[in-house]
Amino acid sequence: MSRAAESLPDVAFPGRERLVSAFDAAVALGDGHAVTAALRDAMCALIRDPSVQLPACVHTPVEGHYARRELYRSPLHGYSLVAMTWAPGQGTPIHDHDGLWCVEGIWRGALEIAQYALVEQTDDRVRFVASSSMQAGAGSAGSLIPPHEYHTIRNASHATVAVSLHVYEAPIERCARFEPVGDDWYRRTESALPADAAR
Repeated sequence: MSRAAESLPDVAFPGRERLVSAFDAAVALGDGHAVTAALRDAMCALIRDPSVQLPACVHTPVEGHYARRELYRSPLHGYSLVAMTWAPGQGTPIHDHDGLWCVEGIWRGALEIAQYALVEQTDDRVRFVASSSMQAGAGSAGSLIPPHEYHTIRNASHATVAVSLHVYEAPIERCARFEPVGDDWYRRTESALPADAAR
């Protein structure tokens, strides 16, 4: 049984059918670059569409970590839709997406997104250099396609909750995180990605 078929979250929210239809059409294009370009366009349009409203739960942060709430898995195309809620100051270390493409749209607030290039690795360490950094605001969307998937995300606001919506090629249940050990070197650790309740 595939990961997509094991469990199919399907959270109701206004405009869900419109959102799923737009994402299905984009994912049906097949090629990773064409899919992510179409998803970015669809995401930006949907964020600005007042008839599409994410469920109320995604606006409530979780203490101690950013919240990951899976809203939908496509039974036809296998992609996963995850809403993330970022309290002020919450963020991630450098991490990957387990080899999956992803499109990320900012639904509320703003996030700092920094991308990194892997330039060297040994058996247990890798060296990254920063390749780009941006402040992404509500209504914007970006994509990550392996092998260019190493990045951090952080809500730099001291007062405002941020909400982002992520479309993954398949359900993402683990990733590699990279903890600094000095001089641009990091130690890789595998990390499970549990989901918070979407209610």
